[in-house]
Amino acid sequence: MIKLKLLSLMLAVSIAAPAVALAAITETPVSYQDGDTTLKGFVVTDTAKKAKRPGIIVVHEWWGITKHIHNEARRLARQGYVALIADMYGDAKTADNPTDAGALAGAVMKDPQTMQSRFNAARAELAKQPQTDGSRIGAVGYCFGGAVVLNMARAGADLSGVAGFHASLGLNTPAPAPGTVKAKILVLNGADDPFIKKEQYTQFDSELKAANADMNIIMYPGAVHAFTNPEATAMGKKFNLPLRYDAKANKLAEAEATKFFAEIFKK
Repeated sequence: MIKLKLLSLMLAVSIAAPAVALAAITETPVSYQDGDTTLKGFVVTDTAKKAKRPGIIVVHEWWGITKHIHNEARRLARQGYVALIADMYGDAKTADNPTDAGALAGAVMKDPQTMQSRFNAARAELAKQPQTDGSRIGAVGYCFGGAVVLNMARAGADLSGVAGFHASLGLNTPAPAPGTVKAKILVLNGADDPFIKKEQYTQFDSELKAANADMNIIMYPGAVHAFTNPEATAMGKKFNLPLRYDAKANKLAEAEATKFFAEIFKK
């Protein structure tokens, strides 16, 4: 009798409860072109949502498109965005050691035109997705990818906002003229990251202030490079590099970025 009553109660609750669409996060491989270079990324979205929504370009670390980048894109999709994982190297090249990673990243960063054209190709691919509201597009980047999105903002790219996580400030675009930076800018870096020098922050800050850009830099004490990547600590030990995952700093930075994009994209 008790089991029967419990079953009846469960059925009653099930019938009475309103229907809720469950998230259905999907990753769809996409190929797109930058001139003769084939770029291979992924569109990550919640297919349970039917309305058009803002898009966010996700730019990878110097390792290329890794598990970490896929997870970050899925996080953004769960928040209601259409995420496009951009391929900045072509043919989805990846590296498993600093020498190869540095060569791949350096080939892009030493040529601002290549960096901009590959990023713009990703933006165009994201904008044409049927789920994307092409008038509301932002970008996030990690390490190398952080430098990419910050450079694109400085170059006046048509973006609502960009967030750079442990972003390199080795920038290769000219100082922007006043009024030319369209995107709001958020930099989320480790305060103890030895890869980023104090003078780089000073130059970055002064140039963007002179351009009247909307910018905020947040530093997390104790955090070093790659603090959002759960695999960073092992990679740091393997290659004797100052890389370390920091769960606390990651949580705080993700919350800041979530608030940042929610504010930018609110109607």
